[in-house]
Amino acid sequence: MMRVITFKNRSVPVYYPSEQLSSVELLHHKLVEMELNFDFRKKWKRIAKVEVIRDVAIFQYNDGTKLYLEVS
Repeated sequence: MMRVITFKNRSVPVYYPSEQLSSVELLHHKLVEMELNFDFRKKWKRIAKVEVIRDVAIFQYNDGTKLYLEVS
């Protein structure tokens, strides 16, 4: 399934299995925690999409590289 999340005036699609809706909510709370992290905010500008698999969010950049973030 897909859901769109907005962080710092930028919307990004989040793909997740249908039974993992709670992990998407954890991702949202983790983004709120990361709001003051300047390095993450710079990286967020280049994110193309996010995949949530269990307790890990995989951020994929425009150039194909990935950043892994534990959301639990």
